[in-house]
Amino acid sequence: MSKQELALLGQDGVDGCCPGLLTAPLDEAQSVELAKVFKALGDPIRLRLLSMIASRAGGEVCVCDLTPAFDLSQPTISHHLKLLRQAGLIDCERRGTWVYYWLLPEMTDRLAGILTRPGGQPLPEPAGTAGDA
Repeated sequence: MSKQELALLGQDGVDGCCPGLLTAPLDEAQSVELAKVFKALGDPIRLRLLSMIASRAGGEVCVCDLTPAFDLSQPTISHHLKLLRQAGLIDCERRGTWVYYWLLPEMTDRLAGILTRPGGQPLPEPAGTAGDA
């Protein structure tokens, strides 16, 4: 994929979500897609940016309000925001000079669904530990 192509992940919404980790193993395509999202979240700057966007009253934030919170250049902040967009976690719109960002809750809901135990069930006992004491 060229750098010009921006593949957005998770556009199928929560209904097209992969199974939870405890209900069925992920297939190769699902694990590749999810790894891109987790990689985007694996950077402290991007995690902070996502948190700032998601917690903003009104649901959106101007890049002009994000940049001063970091000791980074504006192009670096824009790069991190681009990676969050490519992972399907946020979206944006240009309004005049500024770009406004908002959370795409479909992806965060999807991640929550994958990581949540069904019905709060306990984890299965590892093999060889039952009765060991």
